[in-house]
Amino acid sequence: MELIVLGCSGSGAGPTSPASGYLVRTRETTLVMDLGNGTFGPLQRHMDPFDLDALVLSHLHPDHCADVSGFVVHRRYHPDGPGKVLPLHGPSESEVRLAVAYAPSSDERVATDLTDVFDYHVFADGPARIGDIALSSEPVDHPCEAYGVRLEHQGRTLVYSGDTGPCRGLVELASRADVLLCEATWTDSPDRPPGVHLSGTQAGRAAREAGVKRLLITHVPAWYDGEDLLTEAREQFDGPAELVRPDAHYTI
Repeated sequence: MELIVLGCSGSGAGPTSPASGYLVRTRETTLVMDLGNGTFGPLQRHMDPFDLDALVLSHLHPDHCADVSGFVVHRRYHPDGPGKVLPLHGPSESEVRLAVAYAPSSDERVATDLTDVFDYHVFADGPARIGDIALSSEPVDHPCEAYGVRLEHQGRTLVYSGDTGPCRGLVELASRADVLLCEATWTDSPDRPPGVHLSGTQAGRAAREAGVKRLLITHVPAWYDGEDLLTEAREQFDGPAELVRPDAHYTI
């Protein structure tokens, strides 16, 4: 598998990066995990959006799904459209949430229907396959319904934390993964609210407890220095660890 970072800024787009979005592809299959603010533009640099095989949304905060509306417009109105109906894997309210985001007014909100673009699959229904990639998920600790995602292909495993506070679900999902793409949103402090995000320390600890081979830190907000969070993570995890960058490519 190959991982390409479309955006990695936490809580919204930053001055040097869009919000969360990650392109994953094999020789046969291409999917996107999250499509936050500003990520649809970089997606078009890397591929034709009509060639996408699935969209996977870890949760429904705007910094992880705001560009879905632009994606819908592209699929509906581009001269090459509308294209095939695309599988969308996500939380239980994905269909309603994305329709509300797309509707331009309260009057149209009731009638807005995106099923000409998306075939909705909810994580609660269990594991799924997207082409030659096996997808599984686990609820994680965040203020809304949120999931970590595990992708497996030919014996290699990529786990994406989504947004989460420390939880056993993430550690179990990431067990023995080749790569853990893990959020770290703030520096470690006892004053941080529980059940929202991970510090660099907590991300490193999760990677160590899960026994992953490699840690990629993401979701760093513009107001934090990612190097500080990476330093914290490395104090807990002695394997390879680095900060992801927009447009960076990683072989899983």
